[in-house]
Amino acid sequence: MALARLGQSLARLPQRPLYLPPTPPLLLKDYHASVVRSLAETHTGACLRGFASLTYNASSMIGHKLGGPSPVHIVKALDLFVHLDHTRLMSTAAASQQNLPSAGARKVSRKIVMMSPGFVYEPYSPRERIPFWKRWFTLSGWRRTKEDVILEMKNAYAVSRLRKKTGYTKKQFYDQALNIYKEVNTLMAHGDAPALRKILTERMHSTIKNELKRRQSKWSSVHWELVEPAVSIRTLRARMIGLDKKDLDKGFVQLTLEFVTKQKFEAYNSKGEVVSGDKSKEVLVKDIWVFERSLFHPGAYWRVCGRITL
Repeated sequence: MALARLGQSLARLPQRPLYLPPTPPLLLKDYHASVVRSLAETHTGACLRGFASLTYNASSMIGHKLGGPSPVHIVKALDLFVHLDHTRLMSTAAASQQNLPSAGARKVSRKIVMMSPGFVYEPYSPRERIPFWKRWFTLSGWRRTKEDVILEMKNAYAVSRLRKKTGYTKKQFYDQALNIYKEVNTLMAHGDAPALRKILTERMHSTIKNELKRRQSKWSSVHWELVEPAVSIRTLRARMIGLDKKDLDKGFVQLTLEFVTKQKFEAYNSKGEVVSGDKSKEVLVKDIWVFERSLFHPGAYWRVCGRITL
């Protein structure tokens, strides 16, 4: 009889659902803190660039790498992070608070702040013009018209959110953008990479530093001058990058501008001899730069996050 009951219980065992006993609240908080610390140690070498991209579908990957006590706890630990598909957290700020309850457990809270998405969202590229008859009397023309309307709606939405949160006006922004354009080029001519940090995003600052190193290996010094006023400035694209579907104001706005200006340029070698350019001549230059601003950081201001070459 005993052997029969044992055989029946073993036969029913595979049909029972897997049960994961709940972790006590205090131990779960300690486990979450250990997950955050282990992730911070993993990405220590990439702290300048920020955390690696984490998406909502990354629970299995993190679970395998960390080897936690259960997949359920790993998924819960993901609530400590800010997620954005196809983005990179360029800078972080962590604030820890320690309280010692009667049980002797330690509470650790982490706050992650995204200072920049770290990429240009939908980079501008010129649209090929199509004839009137093709736009309105062919299927491909209708598709193209639909795409153009969607692009313009995205532009209008980004500008409307920007105007509502910051009081944006085109004239005021163009004046600020031209000043930033002039300041960036002047500091690059002087080779002052540290001073550029404030008006560039982290990724853009890294790109400019590498360019300065390559330039200094060829030229000893550079003269650059902007002939004001600018010939023309126009907005090519406006995009908004949202971080929270429940809070529309939590995001970043990127405006792509085209600058057409007259400039003077001259480069010198270590002996002070002119090796490139002529500062007595004005050259017409067209640049496309992308400016970025946060809508939710206190005291946010415009920074250059990218340049586009057509």
